[in-house]
Amino acid sequence: MSSRLNPYLNFNGDARQAFEYYASVFGGTPAFTTFADLGAADSPDADKIMHVMLETDAGYTLMGADTPAGMEFKPMAGSSVSIFGDDTALHDYFDQLADGGSITMPLAKQAWGDEFGMCVDKFGIPWMVNITQPS
Repeated sequence: MSSRLNPYLNFNGDARQAFEYYASVFGGTPAFTTFADLGAADSPDADKIMHVMLETDAGYTLMGADTPAGMEFKPMAGSSVSIFGDDTALHDYFDQLADGGSITMPLAKQAWGDEFGMCVDKFGIPWMVNITQPS
């Protein structure tokens, strides 16, 4: 049996917009399931996303959901989604994720020799990007 670890992101009603945006950044097609799809068609959450999964062209997997009524939405705190590698596309990912959000640390060469930067996207998700340098 194999397993994998991936981020599961929670949203306050904008999971669909966020995952459509992430698909435009990373590629792939998000697979959405609403609360209505799973039998809650008459609920106030009917159009909210109960689960979404995006498998990207780069091989990343992101999952997420909207927080349903009756549950308190808590924005992501104390952690970030991290992307690490030597792919030059990481520069574009950083720029696109920061667009409409905020850069908390500009993408720049660091003491350990890699380029590193941090941003919070327009949906409130913090990202860290580390671009390793060729040996």
